Amino acid sequence: MNNNATRNRPLTTRYEPEITIGPHDGDIRGDDDKALQAGMEYLHRMGGGLLHLLPGEYTMHNALYLRPHVTIRGAGPGTVLKKSASCVTRLAQDADWYEACIHVEHTEGFKVGGGIMLRSYPSGGESPVDVVKDTVTAIDGQVISLTRRMEKNMWLAHNATAASVFPIITAERVDDVTIENLVLDGNRDENEEINGNYAGAVFIQYCNNYTFRNVIARHYNGDGFSFQVCDDIHLEGCKAENNANLGFHPGSGSQRPVFARCESRGNSQGIFFCWGVSDGLVDACRLTDNHDFGLSIGHRDTDTRIINSLIENNARGGILFRDEGKRVFLAGHRTSIESSIIRDNGFAAEGAGVDIRGEVHDTIIRHNRLEDSGQAKQKIGIRIRGNMDRTHIEDNTFIGLEDDIQSEGNLSF
Repeated sequence: MNNNATRNRPLTTRYEPEITIGPHDGDIRGDDDKALQAGMEYLHRMGGGLLHLLPGEYTMHNALYLRPHVTIRGAGPGTVLKKSASCVTRLAQDADWYEACIHVEHTEGFKVGGGIMLRSYPSGGESPVDVVKDTVTAIDGQVISLTRRMEKNMWLAHNATAASVFPIITAERVDDVTIENLVLDGNRDENEEINGNYAGAVFIQYCNNYTFRNVIARHYNGDGFSFQVCDDIHLEGCKAENNANLGFHPGSGSQRPVFARCESRGNSQGIFFCWGVSDGLVDACRLTDNHDFGLSIGHRDTDTRIINSLIENNARGGILFRDEGKRVFLAGHRTSIESSIIRDNGFAAEGAGVDIRGEVHDTIIRHNRLEDSGQAKQKIGIRIRGNMDRTHIEDNTFIGLEDDIQSEGNLSF
């Protein structure tokens, strides 16, 4: 059509700005989190756009805090965001919830603008009960200033600590983000462990409509990708490699997560569906060589589809349905496992490819290949330890197993 004939059309589509960041070239030059955050804030002021990261290693002294309607695009494996080494100190005096500073035993390793996590353990266990994530605004002697009041008590009696630990990329209540073609390196050997409910190489909470494409999360002393109460998170061609805890952690209340052509290996678990994760899709993924399970489903994780995937050489089992006791309402119902290879799993435990421990209903397991390759790693194809209603186990191929299907409960078909 002649452009002159359409010249009077309203021009309502916005052209998005682009800003380039690199260690030596670009609109902003730098190789740390400050340069990346500067670019993020610049785009946010203009309503979003493309943050283009040139090849190089960017040292992260704090997380990159995301803003809505932004695309972060690296140059592939040559663009690496690497977490700095962590430090930790005990508090030197009690800090109450209304205070914005803490008095610590030492400040070595902390820096202004750097990330900080406060943790306390009132129950005396290994898992923290109270956690505060913030940024250091000033250091004066042994006093560290934060951006805000803590809103939680950090007391000596509860073994309160401060540490320079944080996610590499993070957001809370930020929607519509795309991240692609880069590496997140957690520098695991120089960092202490972080609970995946508070951090990960990626940690987002109450966020919707994200796409991660060709992103590698590796060597993080915690989870690789963790998202909590987030809807419509799509991961395409992503990898979680050699993280201390969960490779992919679709967290509580997350709806419609999609894992397409993703790989999870060398983590504690490949994909861990937390509480109330519904309508998840695992398509053409490789969940291999994880120290516990390849994939885990449990508390109200419903309507999950696992298709066209390889689940292999996971130490404690291939696919686990967690035991929610006799509380049928809490089980992971309506799961479908189809057209997948489940091989050589469970050698550190009972040797089960699929281990169903709960009272689950409407489970479909069909057109799969469940096998042991000859090393007596996977002894059982499908192990059922609870009652299952409306079960469909059909057209599967079992090779080299001691038991194809081992059932300790009642099944209805």
